[in-house]
Parts: sequence; structure tokens; C-alpha cells
Amino acid sequence: MTQYIKHLITAVLFIASVGSSYSQSRKYISSFDFFQSYYNPGLTGYEGSTVRGFVRNQWSGVEGAPKTYFFSTELDFGELAGEEDPALMGKNAVSVNLLYDTYGAFRETELTVGYASRIRLTENHNLRLGAGLNYQSIRLDGNALTTEEQNDPTLGQYIGQFSNMNVIDFNLGIALTHANYYFSYGIHRVNGGKITSGDEFMDAYPASSIFQAGYRSAVSDNLAVIVNGMYSTQKNQDDNIEFNIKALLMDRLWFGLGHRIDYATNAQLGILTKRLRIGYLYEFPNATSYNLPGNTHEFTAVFNIFRDNVRTESQEVVMW
Repeated sequence: MTQYIKHLITAVLFIASVGSSYSQSRKYISSFDFFQSYYNPGLTGYEGSTVRGFVRNQWSGVEGAPKTYFFSTELDFGELAGEEDPALMGKNAVSVNLLYDTYGAFRETELTVGYASRIRLTENHNLRLGAGLNYQSIRLDGNALTTEEQNDPTLGQYIGQFSNMNVIDFNLGIALTHANYYFSYGIHRVNGGKITSGDEFMDAYPASSIFQAGYRSAVSDNLAVIVNGMYSTQKNQDDNIEFNIKALLMDRLWFGLGHRIDYATNAQLGILTKRLRIGYLYEFPNATSYNLPGNTHEFTAVFNIFRDNVRTESQEVVMW
């Protein structure tokens, strides 16, 4: 039985890594509502100037399972200039996003520099437009290939050696934002990953379309409800739909539940201090998802550079 389980794990990791060699691997972030600008450069600076990061350990305890590390900085020029209401009066924001992902024999480093410009439509609404320049380096460790991967005609030629592939592309995004809700559309890899250098062990790099929406409201002085959803689609991959629902208590503690359709469910909790937001998420696969039985742990942190996690109005909600 133990030998059977080992073969099953090897087969699943092989399918995941070979699938990624023919199309860009999808990066799952269960706390996607805390990292909106990664998916859509138009949402850069939506929560002001921040430093963000997360660590995600998927299929915990399984050798070669995916692990993801992320760090970003967003700067809102309206806050830098001392605007009275930078969320509405500010016009420009920039971001730097760095993501490092490992899965099986692959190591990916992704750097994205983003810019967003805001157009004030009404007293409470902004139209946000954004663009991001993306550089990605994929490293293949030929010494870590499984037996099945070694027999693959594309990957097998790299046995026993390190190979690198570099891709340059860009992202675009548009969003309608309000203090309590937003609707957005972003597209990653607009050029389809056609600008490459180095070894070519990935045959395709299709664009990915991402729709996001969220709503938040203060129910009382001590309770707020926050709902976020995301739908993404990409050629040669199943469509992805997920959502998170959170309850924020006394602007200091939150609990939440999330679900990725046909894939996984998660439970969340976190705390807020004056400038810092720290969260933990525990995710477990659905019985029908055919994923490895290991669970996923995700740790997040968001630091506000200029503003405090304090309400300025009675109905304001201080986090997404």
C-alpha cells in the first residue's frame, strides 16, 4: 500500500509539472482579496500605500509539492503628496510584485512592475486603468525529474542538467471602484509569452483573463461583512471560480470561509493592529477534486505605510 501511494503521488506531480510545461501553471492564492493588484494592475493603490506578502505551502508534507512566496510594495502618489482624501483625489500609483514558486522540478521567479492611473467619475467612484511589465524566469532541475518526466519527449532531453527559460510579457487591467465595492477585469500575458530566451521546455504560454468583484459593509459599530469573488479563465485549463466571506469584529479580529469551486474549501482568521494585518488560512481539498490529500497552509501580512487601520467614518470598513 505504501508503494502504491508513492506511485500515486509521483503520477499526480508528473501531471502537474507536464501540464505546466505546455501552458503556464496557475498560481493559486486563496487570500486573493488581499492581493488584488497582482491579478489586476488597475487595482494598484486601491488600499493606499502598502507592503504585502504571503507564504503558501500546498499539499503539506508531500515532497515536491507546490510552495509559493510573494512580496509586493504599492505606493499611492496621492498619499505621498499629502492629499486630504488620496483614495479619491490621487491619480497615480505604482507597484513592484515579486513571486517565487516551486513545484516538482520547476522553480519560477516572477517580477512585475505595475502602474495605475485613476479617473474620478463621481464624488464616490473612480475608473482605474493599469498596466504591468512582467518578467518571468523558469528554472528546470533535470536532476529532480521523475521517471515519467524523464520519458517525456520535451522534458527528457534535460535529464541531469539545469535549464532556464525567460519570458517577458505585460498585463493590463481596468476597474470601477468605490469605498465599499469594486468590479474589475484584468488580463495576464497579453502577448501570449512570445518574447522568450534560453531553453524552450514550455510550448505555450496563453493569456489569462481574470474578473474580480467585492463588497463590504458595516453592519454595526462592532461588525462588518466582506465578500470577494474571482473568476479566471485560460486556454487548456479549467475555469476557476472562488470566493471569500469574512466577518470583521471590532476592527481588530476577523473570521472567514472561502471556497474554490470543485477544488477546495478554506477557513481563515486574522488580527489587525494600528498598521499591520496578519492572517492565517487553512485549506483542504474537496473529496471529488482528485487532489493529493495533504492540506494547505497560507500566511499573509499587509502593512499600511501611511494610514492607520482606523475608521474615519462610522460606516467605513478598514480592510478587504
